[in-house]
Amino acid sequence: MIRSMTAFARVDLQESWGALTWELRSVNHRYLEPHFKLPDNLRELEPQLREKQRKFLNRGKIESALRFQANDEVQGKLEINSGLLTELNNVINQVNRVLDNPAHVVALDVMRWPGVLSGTELDMTPIRQAALKLYDQALKQLLDTRATEGARLAPLFTERLDQIDTIVDEVKERLPQILQAQSDNLRKRLEDASVELDEGRLEQEMVMLAAKSDVAEELDRLIAHTQEVRSVLSRKEPIGRRLDFLMQELNREANTLSSKSIVTETTRAAVDLKVLIEQMREQVQNIE
Repeated sequence: MIRSMTAFARVDLQESWGALTWELRSVNHRYLEPHFKLPDNLRELEPQLREKQRKFLNRGKIESALRFQANDEVQGKLEINSGLLTELNNVINQVNRVLDNPAHVVALDVMRWPGVLSGTELDMTPIRQAALKLYDQALKQLLDTRATEGARLAPLFTERLDQIDTIVDEVKERLPQILQAQSDNLRKRLEDASVELDEGRLEQEMVMLAAKSDVAEELDRLIAHTQEVRSVLSRKEPIGRRLDFLMQELNREANTLSSKSIVTETTRAAVDLKVLIEQMREQVQNIE
């Protein structure tokens, strides 16, 4: 199964205590590389989030951003310690009566005094649990998107593989004609040069030429590789690395075919093969 490494997911949750939003972005990467952007009061969730990723993802750079907005009604409320404030005010007045030129004390300075203001902290336990559960939904959406994007790539591979097979079949079919044309060409050059034909020598030259230009093995390997690519594309596990290796093997055979070419037709076929292989290779870089 083809799964793209490029995807995006967003899920939201609204509860009585506030709102949570997860945004996940995935791009291609050689390995699994997670990045998290979490509010300070939810940063302790990162180890559990990493574990969840490892269960479902194998490759890709994954950016996970969580936003949390608490409702005003449940946010920690500030309370004034009236007793401490009264006592502090009495002390300030007493000091002011002693000093010749006392400085004015503003309310903000008094509020900063330890113990004057106190607040109730928001219970984060249900919020942490909700964030973890919501992350599961975000991961599922991301996986679905990766699968959808991957499915769109399937026809591209099928078309290129079919074209490669067609080119290989055409070259195979033409090989006897190519060798015969080379034999006729060699014979004509010798005749034009008024050189006495030695059939034994001519046969030897043709054997050497045939050995040098024999690409049957490369053509067979090209077909074997395209069959393996088709097989790999149907697997359920991650296939990106395997496909990358097969693209290298296909390209190696196409290069060998080009180096052994003795006619323009074979050279052109090798070039066409390399173009098709490169088109697939570019897409493979984005497959998990």
